Amino acid sequence: MEQQKLPNVTIIIVLSILGFVCCCFAGLPGILLGGIGLFLAQKDEKTYKANPEDYSNYSTLKTAKIIAIVVLVLGIIYFLMTAWSIYNTGWDAQMEQSRQILEQWGIEE
Repeated sequence: MEQQKLPNVTIIIVLSILGFVCCCFAGLPGILLGGIGLFLAQKDEKTYKANPEDYSNYSTLKTAKIIAIVVLVLGIIYFLMTAWSIYNTGWDAQMEQSRQILEQWGIEE
């Protein structure tokens, strides 16, 4: 029988890369996309372990799982840093700082 590919490997890689790119938005997209990617990776890992001789791209799955874990950790760290910053300075100070940055860039007048 011909070996097939695990079904979610490409999706996991795409979600992880998107999560990495979007991690700077308070960490939430990184947490969500990395978490979904990790869930799918664990699901594919169970599928592979049930019949390892049927699948050919397990090494790619391991790489995708590592990327998803890194994105998840980065998202959590960024989220905690954002929460700590808001806790220490207050929401109004954060919004004022954001407004000043936007004015410097000429986005908001």
